[in-house]
Amino acid sequence: MTREWITGGTAAVNGTGIEGLADVCRAPAARVRAAGDGVAAVAVVGDCPAGQQELSAALPAVRAGRWAKLTRWPGSYWVIATGGRQQFVCGDLAGIRTVYYTPGEHRTAWAGEPGLLGRPLVPDPLVLTARLAAGDQWPHRSPYEQVRQVPGGFGLLLVSGAPPQLVDLGDIEPVEELRDGAERFGRALTTAVRHRIRAADEVAGADLSGGLDSSTALVLAADAGAGAVHAVTYTDGYTSGEDMAFAVRVAEHTGVRHTVAAGGDAQLPFGFRTGQPTGTEPVLEAAMYAMDSAYLYPVRGLGLHLTGHGGDVVLDSSAACWVRLLQDGRRREAHRQVVAFARLRNTAPGPYWKALKQAAALGRAGTLERAAAALEHGPVLPGAAMGGWSWCHLGAGASWLTAEGRHQVAALLRQAAGDRQPQEADTFDQWAALRSVGASARGWAPYADALGVQPVYPYLDNEVVRAAFAVPALARRGLVTYKPLLRAALPQLPGWLTSRRSKGSFTAQRIAGLARHRDLLEELIATSPLAAGGLIDPAAVRAALAQAARGQSARVIADLHQLIVTCWWLTGQTAGREVTAC
Repeated sequence: MTREWITGGTAAVNGTGIEGLADVCRAPAARVRAAGDGVAAVAVVGDCPAGQQELSAALPAVRAGRWAKLTRWPGSYWVIATGGRQQFVCGDLAGIRTVYYTPGEHRTAWAGEPGLLGRPLVPDPLVLTARLAAGDQWPHRSPYEQVRQVPGGFGLLLVSGAPPQLVDLGDIEPVEELRDGAERFGRALTTAVRHRIRAADEVAGADLSGGLDSSTALVLAADAGAGAVHAVTYTDGYTSGEDMAFAVRVAEHTGVRHTVAAGGDAQLPFGFRTGQPTGTEPVLEAAMYAMDSAYLYPVRGLGLHLTGHGGDVVLDSSAACWVRLLQDGRRREAHRQVVAFARLRNTAPGPYWKALKQAAALGRAGTLERAAAALEHGPVLPGAAMGGWSWCHLGAGASWLTAEGRHQVAALLRQAAGDRQPQEADTFDQWAALRSVGASARGWAPYADALGVQPVYPYLDNEVVRAAFAVPALARRGLVTYKPLLRAALPQLPGWLTSRRSKGSFTAQRIAGLARHRDLLEELIATSPLAAGGLIDPAAVRAALAQAARGQSARVIADLHQLIVTCWWLTGQTAGREVTAC
C-alpha cells in the first residue's frame, strides 16, 4: 500500500522535495499538489481534490496568514505553506494526519511521523499511564519523550527567530438551531463520501456494521453513481442480532455486494498475533486485529475502504451540553433535560444531576486540581468517580496505580490544569472526543496497511466536523431521537434506518477474549514497563482482570482494554530498541 509522509526543517531529508517549499520533503509516492507566485507557496499532501486553480486562489490567504482558509477542501491531507519568514504546516482537524515536532536551537524539526524526526524515539510510560488513569489531558504530548505533537484543531507556525506557535484552526461558524445547520452538514458529508467514491474509479470496500454511521456512509456511496461498492460485516456468536438484521437490510436497500465474515474463538480480542504491527502509538484496535483480519479479507487490495468511524462524535454529543447550560446560568432547563434523560433510562436523576453541577462549579482547572489531590491522598476506589460527565474521570485505571504512580500522575494533572483549553464544557468535550477518534484512525494506519486496505473517514473531513460543531451540542443531543442531526441533514435516508435508537458494541467479545487469554494477559501486564517502572500494581490489575473475565465487572473493561494495548505496545517498543542496540 502507498505510504505517505512529510518532513520539514532539520528533518527534511531522504525524500522528494516540493516545488516552492524549501526544507520540505515528502514520500516519493505521496499525492501532492502545489502552487506558488514567488512570494508565497502552498502545497497539499494526501487525499485532497483541490486543483492548481484552487491552490493558486489560496495564495492571498497564505500572504495574509489566514491559515484556516487552507483547510477547507474535502479529504484528509497535510497543508504546508510559506510566505516571507513564515512557514506553516498542519494536518486535519481530527489529527488523522498529524504533525510531530522537536524545537532545536536554531530550527525546528517536524514530520508527519515521529520516526522521521531524525532522533531516537524513547516511549514516555508516565504520559501513557496518566492517560490511562485520567484521560487525555495532554493533547500536545506524544507517546515519546521530547517529541511534541500538534493537537487536532491546530497548526504549527514557524517564524524565523521565534519559538514554534500553535495556531487555532477551528474556525467554527455557529448556528442557533439544528435546522439552521442541518443542510450544510448534509452537503458536507455527501461531498466527503462522493469525493472518495468517485476518485476510487473502481470497486470500493465499505464497513457495514448495521449501525447508523456505517449504514449512512454506505447509502451515500451507493447513491454516488460511481464504481461498485463491496460491503463487509463481521459476526460471531456474540454479535447483536439487531445489528446483523440492519446490516442485511441496508445491503439489500442499496443493492451492493455484501459479504458476512463469521468469526470464532480465534478471532476474539486480545490474542495479539505474532507478527502483527505495533505502530507508532498504542491503539485499541491492536487487540481486535484477528477480527479485522477476518472480515476485511474479502476487500483486501481495493482502492479504498469506506468507514463510519467518527460518526458518534459529529452526530451526537455528551452530557457536557447540560454542564454548559449550567455554566450559562440556564439551571432550570438543564435540570428538566437531565431528569427526562434519567427517567427514559430508568435511572435515578439525583446522583447524575449532582455530578453535573459539580463539573460546572469546579470547571476544568478545579476538577483537575481535585483529581490530583485525590490521587495524592491515597488509593482511588474503582468506579468512585463514575456517573455523570466530568472534565476528568478517575476510573478503574487510577485504582491500579502504585503510590509512586499516583504522585507522578497528580503532578502531571496539576501542570495540565494551567494549560490553555476551552472553558465551555461542551466545546472542550467535543474537541477531546474528536482528537480521540482521530488518534484511533491514525494509530490503525499500520494495521490497515498490513491488512491491505486503505481506510477513509468521511465523518472526519474538516468541513464535516465544522458543519457538525456549528450546530449546538445541546441540539445534537437527542433525548428521544437518536442522532437527530442525521435525520434532519439527510431526509432522504429510509425512516426505518434513522429511527433506530440502539447501538451495538463488542463488550461480549471483549469479555470472552479476556477469559480466553487471561493467563497470557496477566503475564503481559506483570512484565510490562509500566509494572517494571513501579507505575501500576499488577496485583490490583490481576484482580480486576479476573472479575472482568468472569463477566462480573463490565465497567472496568474499557480501562483494561486500554491498559492491555498500552502494555503490549510498550513491550514491543522495548524489544525493538533492545534488538537495535544489539
